[in-house]
Amino acid sequence: MEKLLEIENLCTNADDKQILKGLDLSINSGEIHVIMGPNGAGKSTLANVIFNNSAYTKTSGTIKFNGEDITNLKTNEIAKKGIFMSFQTPEEISGISTLNFIKTAKNKIEGKTIYLPDLKKEIENDMSELGMKSELLHRDLNVGFSGGEKKKNEILQMLVLKPKLAILDETDSGLDVDAIRTVSKGIEMFKNDENAVLIITHSTKILESLKVDLVHILVDGKIVYTGTSELAKEIETNGYSKFKEGA
Repeated sequence: MEKLLEIENLCTNADDKQILKGLDLSINSGEIHVIMGPNGAGKSTLANVIFNNSAYTKTSGTIKFNGEDITNLKTNEIAKKGIFMSFQTPEEISGISTLNFIKTAKNKIEGKTIYLPDLKKEIENDMSELGMKSELLHRDLNVGFSGGEKKKNEILQMLVLKPKLAILDETDSGLDVDAIRTVSKGIEMFKNDENAVLIITHSTKILESLKVDLVHILVDGKIVYTGTSELAKEIETNGYSKFKEGA
C-alpha cells in the first residue's frame, strides 16, 4: 500500500480562533478512514483545510499527497492532483446542467477533451446504479433537487471523476435509511486498492455495509484516539465523554 495522504502537526485558525491544534493523520491507498467527533471539534475544518479554503489560515504543519507537499497549493490544483470533496450542503448552480458540470470537471482533470457520448453513457450507467433519474442530468446543477438527490449527485461526481482520495463531509446528513444505503453503495462502487476514502460523519448508519479500516476521534482540534470499526459502535452507545476528558 502506498501512503496517499500524510498530515503532520497541522494547526489552523479561522479569524482569530484556533481550530486545528497539531492534527496528525495518515491514509494509505486501499483504505477507508472515518473521522467522528462532537460538534465544533474541527471535522469539517479539516476537510476544507486540506483543500486550502481561504477562510482558514494554516499556522504550522504540512499536508502531503502522494509524497508531494500540497500545503499551499491552490484549491483547483489540489483537485487536479486527485482529491475530491463532497459537501454537507451541495451548491445549486443555475445555468449549468449536471452533465456540463461533470464534463467540464472531467476535461480539466484529464487535461483533454473527453468524448461526450462515451462520458454520457458512463454517467447514465452510474445514475442507474444509484437510483437517480436520468432527467437530472440535463437539469441545472442541484437546482430543485431533493436533499437525497443532491447527495447522490455528489457520489455520482466522485464515481465519474475517479479521484485518488475522496473526502465525504457528512454526505449522509439529513438522509433517510434508503438514501444512506445508496450512498454506501456508491462508496463500495468507487473503492479499490488504488484509491482511498475519508468519511466525516456523526452517524454509524453509513458505515454498516462498509469495510472500514480505521476510525479516528477528533476532539478540540486534535485526533485523540484511533481504533477499528468497533470504535464507531462504542461512540453510538456511549458518546464522546471519555474522549473529551482525555483531550
